[in-house]
Amino acid sequence: MKKCFDSEKYLRLQKAKIKERIKLFDKLYIEFGGKLVDDNHAARVLPGFEPDLKIRLIQEFKKDVEVILCINSGDIEKSKIRSDRVISYETEVIRLIQFLRSRDITINNVVITLYNGQKKVKKFVERLKDYDITAYIHTFTKGYPTDVDTIVSDEGYGANPYIKTTKPLVIISAPGAGSGKCATALSQLYHEYKKGVKAGYAKFETFPVWNLPLKHPVNLAYEAATADIADKNMIDYFHLEKYGIPAVNYNRDLEIFPVVKEILHRIAGKDIYYSPTDMGVNVIADCIIDNRLAEEASKAEIIRRYLKSLVDAKKGLVDESTPNIIKLLMNELNISEQNRPVVLHALEKQRLSNLPSACICINRRYVVGRKTGYLSPISSTILNALKHITKIPDEVDLISENVLEPILKIKNQTSNFKESYLRLDEVLVALSICSSTNPTVKKVLDNLEKLKGCEFHSTHIIPDSEMQIINNLGLLATCGVENDIN
Repeated sequence: MKKCFDSEKYLRLQKAKIKERIKLFDKLYIEFGGKLVDDNHAARVLPGFEPDLKIRLIQEFKKDVEVILCINSGDIEKSKIRSDRVISYETEVIRLIQFLRSRDITINNVVITLYNGQKKVKKFVERLKDYDITAYIHTFTKGYPTDVDTIVSDEGYGANPYIKTTKPLVIISAPGAGSGKCATALSQLYHEYKKGVKAGYAKFETFPVWNLPLKHPVNLAYEAATADIADKNMIDYFHLEKYGIPAVNYNRDLEIFPVVKEILHRIAGKDIYYSPTDMGVNVIADCIIDNRLAEEASKAEIIRRYLKSLVDAKKGLVDESTPNIIKLLMNELNISEQNRPVVLHALEKQRLSNLPSACICINRRYVVGRKTGYLSPISSTILNALKHITKIPDEVDLISENVLEPILKIKNQTSNFKESYLRLDEVLVALSICSSTNPTVKKVLDNLEKLKGCEFHSTHIIPDSEMQIINNLGLLATCGVENDIN
């Protein structure tokens, strides 16, 4: 895959930028936006950006850094799901704890924010104890966002317990947006200044990119990704007024900046920042080495986001206005679903077969599949793709009916929900069993990793069990809004 982003340059420049900010304070709290681990959005819109690049960056600071994770009590109560991994936010927090520790990054504390008596919180706190994690409970900040006198007092930020940290650089991250990272950071600053510690605050937001044009596809892809929470990119008018330089930020930061500026002034006794852009420390734009490719990748991501939003709206996971917001972005860029060829090929296969179908693009070759007597359209398409990669003739069956039939029979005997096909996870298990006696099948399985980064589309809604595997395989998947494939 061609690259438009230089990750090594990014590590070098970003480390230097953060070090510059650290020098201004005795201790620095940095709010990390976006995904801390598996930042697949950045990897998709900026090919060459490594999904775990932020972790590599944190490791650059070695023994001087630790991480605090935040999670919203409401997200715990409603078991909010991280859609790309189909796991709950609580599970994602546990996964992050384990991942960070596997990389020798200090993580001792989790902050549970906006607590208001949610019943599931107590159970989660007990779960955290199993990982030797201290849980801190923060409630809604009294006076926020207008009464600064109350916010910056023992009734406001002072009412939150102080989080004990031991490193000069503290990263504050979360499993998703709205987790209370900013409030946690500012609460810590209040406590630090009361203790006589000159602490600072900064924001590490990958997107929007402040020094790319407002309507650059990379920035519009961020709007598409956050359409469900109505984020909107805007010119940072504070930055423009102060410095005469256009800079891109987003509506929530611009709306709350006067309050944040005043809070920081009250805590530090002086103005620290004059614009939301001042708070940022990211150097993304300096590391884009092929702007045309970045634009193409971002347009493709916007289309994928649109198709996903249609499915999410049908499932009731997002407001029905969300697809319309993304559609307007597509109109600005003069793109549509027609610019996603796997969609067209999947629909054509469905038209010809009159059955639910799917398509995958491998090295510019479009491989299609349909629902069969034993296989879901996802399963059959993946098998066809693996045969194509392994150069196995299309008429050869990788798994015989003698194997598939009893698996399907026992599946339906032991399930309340009867299905006329095997899903991808079941087919991969069957392949694994066959590989022990069939060298060809083993070779096919060895080629699974070659599916990573391939575009994929199904004409029908992909079940969560199959979508999780598709995501783990690294496919760039979308689907239609039809439900029943039986």
